[in-house]
Amino acid sequence: MSLDDFLDRLNREERYASCIAAWRTIPARDAVTAPLPGALDPRLAGALAQRGVTQLYSHQADAFAAVEKGRHTVVVTPTASGKTLCYNLPVLNTLLADPTARAMYLFPTKALAQDQYAGLQAIVDAAGVDIKTWPYDGDTPAAERRLIRQAGHIIITNPDMLHSGILPHHTRWHQLFENLRYVVIDEMHGYRGVFGSHVANVIRRLKRICRHYGSNPQFILASATIANPGDLAGKLIEADVEVITRNGAPRGRKEFVLYNPPVVNRALGIRRSAVLEASGIASELIRSGVHTIVFARARTTAEVLLTYLREALPPKIGESNAIRGYRGGYLPRQRREIEAGLRDGTIRGVVSTNALELGVDIGSLDACVMTGYPGTIASAWQQAGRAGRREDVSAAILVASSSPLDQFLVHHPEYFFEGSPENGLINPDNLLIVVNHIKCAAFELPFKRGEWFGHYEPTDALEYLTEAQLLHEVDGAWHWMSDTYPAEDISLRTAARENVVIIDHGDRARPRVIGEVDAFSAPMLVHTDAIYIHDGQQYHVDELDWEQKKAYIRPVNVEHYTDASLSVRVEVIEQFSDGPPESERAHGEVLVGAIVTQYKKIRMHTHENLGWGKVFLPESQMHTSAYWLSLPRYLSERMHEATLNGALAGLANLIGNIASVYLMCDPRDLGVYAQVKSPFTGSSTVFIYDKVPGGIGFAEKLYDAHDLLLRAAHDHVKACGCQDGCPSCVGVRPTDEALPFAKQTTRQLLEVLLMRAGQARAGS
Repeated sequence: MSLDDFLDRLNREERYASCIAAWRTIPARDAVTAPLPGALDPRLAGALAQRGVTQLYSHQADAFAAVEKGRHTVVVTPTASGKTLCYNLPVLNTLLADPTARAMYLFPTKALAQDQYAGLQAIVDAAGVDIKTWPYDGDTPAAERRLIRQAGHIIITNPDMLHSGILPHHTRWHQLFENLRYVVIDEMHGYRGVFGSHVANVIRRLKRICRHYGSNPQFILASATIANPGDLAGKLIEADVEVITRNGAPRGRKEFVLYNPPVVNRALGIRRSAVLEASGIASELIRSGVHTIVFARARTTAEVLLTYLREALPPKIGESNAIRGYRGGYLPRQRREIEAGLRDGTIRGVVSTNALELGVDIGSLDACVMTGYPGTIASAWQQAGRAGRREDVSAAILVASSSPLDQFLVHHPEYFFEGSPENGLINPDNLLIVVNHIKCAAFELPFKRGEWFGHYEPTDALEYLTEAQLLHEVDGAWHWMSDTYPAEDISLRTAARENVVIIDHGDRARPRVIGEVDAFSAPMLVHTDAIYIHDGQQYHVDELDWEQKKAYIRPVNVEHYTDASLSVRVEVIEQFSDGPPESERAHGEVLVGAIVTQYKKIRMHTHENLGWGKVFLPESQMHTSAYWLSLPRYLSERMHEATLNGALAGLANLIGNIASVYLMCDPRDLGVYAQVKSPFTGSSTVFIYDKVPGGIGFAEKLYDAHDLLLRAAHDHVKACGCQDGCPSCVGVRPTDEALPFAKQTTRQLLEVLLMRAGQARAGS
């Protein structure tokens, strides 16, 4: 069965057709080409000809021209549009003209860096030229590092290695920094939030060191489609950039389906599990011979889906290596093996987290199934773009979950298909982040009085670090005086520095490391007595040694998996907005405490709750910013406790989900917490906080969008077809006796809040 046959079946059979909320055909498009630039070295032109390239796509030609004019450039085009040539051609052309010139390539992951290195080396080999390209990361053997520092023309690395392995040792890299002409930053859309804010400061340190050695590199950036590429690129490198968005690559026809699982209980508004529905669709595709990628939002979900697919497919498919999983935590060797299998076609299906969302070469896939909305429009299109290459037809099927955000999308498909992708937001001047990088910068080079750190004036931070006895001021310059190595203790990606190593000790004589997990996620995934799933195999976690950052596991075969619960508390430290503490909207600084306290056992396939267990781990704390919404005191005081609990839970669920729509951010960037009676406001309060130490700017934006949030929440709960509340609106079910009439009371609360907001506007 071909993909077209399956799509016809999807549209024709009632069990599928009744669930289709929207179907859009993205038409095929011919290539827009331009001749090879006249300034291109004939050796490069010959190498391209060997690969069948005699013309460039329009965006490749535009990028070459912009870079040749000396402009910082960002290229914004979809997946598989040939962005790599946008930076490879001008860089290689310059290096052929000036062998002393150097370039540095930054990729967000080691896997992507290795993949791009192979592609770049293929062009160099085809051209028959002496340009030395080297990957440099944590896996690079010590014996090769000296040679790379001395002879490498193009250094391919990642921000983490630049931060901790190159910049602090810049004296060993003086040949690179003295002659650095280009810095390439690929997958720029991934540099947002806390990671992007850190990377912007790493770039500040890089530019500072380059000035010290007398160089001024030109930046070339590449990105998938986002709403503000010029703004994000400008903030990352703190310079004006030329933005190229005209995509000249051809595109095959793509069928994009928004699929809403069937309602299994209309009164309660409960839909069939998105995991089960996605598994069923994906298994039909793979059984039909359609090479398919399935995306899941969480690691556990990915492993559960992998298990379901292997069980649903014939043994010759399911029990072979034709169906694989791919996510963070797999060892590099295993990931390379899976990537190779996807490229050569031996793997027919892969279940992945967003780890395969980036541009790692995985060959040609025909269909993409997304288990739930990935969180952003940009990510959804990026995932959809992993299926379909050039002229071939492809399909993307987004299977909605019961969350309010997913249901908002399927009922408002125009938001997805016609809306702009999200903004990439960073805050390089976040105090916690910038002070950490000022420490690193001072270790690298003394700070002179009057010197700026990019666009940040660092005097206050330098004086603070002096008081902390980390810096010493001598003759108008601050020098590092501590014995510590600051970059080693600063992670660019999370607040936690170390990963937890996962050790299979089923064979006591030969324990082996099978993967790792970041310290932030470890309490949820590998707490003692958790069922950890790796490549479809179940393991019981015998012990999580939190001090040593090791989890000891053994293989088991059970009929359930585990899902941990995170308990959160929020304390207001300072209110930034005007008005008294009891104001109905405010924003400010908060302390968030989080602790995993228990887990539930969930039966495979039926998803029944089989019981609970306790988790004993320390609380983690984070200072961040938050927006909060308080109920008028007279309302909360008059309502019955159970009714108030239900309404508050419903309000938190609605506002928390809809906030990500209006911020156009990933829902995982926000946390939600409700207090029946806040000690700070004296009333029932819903907090929405930035899940970033120090905050990233979301809270203030939510404060400004207060009225819009209330109106959108009211419209959504009003339009929901359930009777008394469901997971798609207020998030609770009427069968829960502690939460009666949650939908009605939540709606009434929103109407009162909207009325009071209107009165406040009229009075101002």
